[in-house]
Amino acid sequence: MKKMILITVTALLVNFTFAYAQNANQEPAAKAEKPAKVNGPVATYDKTTFEFEDLTQGVPGTASFNLKNDGNEPLIISSANASCGCTNLSYSKDPILPGKSISISATYNAAVAGPFTKTVTVKTNANEQPVVLMIKGKVNPKPATETTTEPKPASK
Repeated sequence: MKKMILITVTALLVNFTFAYAQNANQEPAAKAEKPAKVNGPVATYDKTTFEFEDLTQGVPGTASFNLKNDGNEPLIISSANASCGCTNLSYSKDPILPGKSISISATYNAAVAGPFTKTVTVKTNANEQPVVLMIKGKVNPKPATETTTEPKPASK
């Protein structure tokens, strides 16, 4: 009888030990699912690609990208460069305070007819890797202008 009680108590202790060990392993995983608070600036773009509707040759088009600082320290744009001279950039050089945002504008000159894809590379203090913004679309040739000319007199 004592042997039966000892076996039952031992089995219960082993059972409780395994049950507790399983719960203990699950708790850190549940804590890991919570997003960690980030110290420093966090650059968040509303989009990284802007697709123009058809542009007319000679009529520039402007793309706008919204950059927000979701961090808790000022975000600084250290550089922003277009892939060619046909794209002009405009943005605030001031630090972006936490919770604030700015607009980065890229104006494509549309001088040449045909499809185009251009990039803007933005480097900030939020990440070592630069972010590449893309603008693309198609430039249609200028419509031909109608000119009326007087018929030349016939020669004799």
